[in-house]
Amino acid sequence: MQTNKINNWLLLLAVMILAIFPLFFVKGEFGGADGEAEEAIGEIHPTYEPWFNPLLEPASGEIESLLFVVQGSVGAGIIGYVIGLYKGRKEANQDKIDRHSTTQKH
Repeated sequence: MQTNKINNWLLLLAVMILAIFPLFFVKGEFGGADGEAEEAIGEIHPTYEPWFNPLLEPASGEIESLLFVVQGSVGAGIIGYVIGLYKGRKEANQDKIDRHSTTQKH
């Protein structure tokens, strides 16, 4: 049990280092994939016209970032809920099986 705790802390530390490392050692602006794709398309096909325009354009980049984070958070919450739900169901079924098997032995 103690080794699991140590492994969990080491994994958490590794994730934190991987997340923080680029902030100190990578210089320049962190841009998104959308901007990179738009730039690449402009170089490959300068006369390209988008097929459609967004229905709702955020007022600023900060609002766009906020909406992106909210979307990711909601998705992570749903995934976490579903994993917890199935884990709880599995444990409840296992408890039911264990109780049933112990009552039959007596």
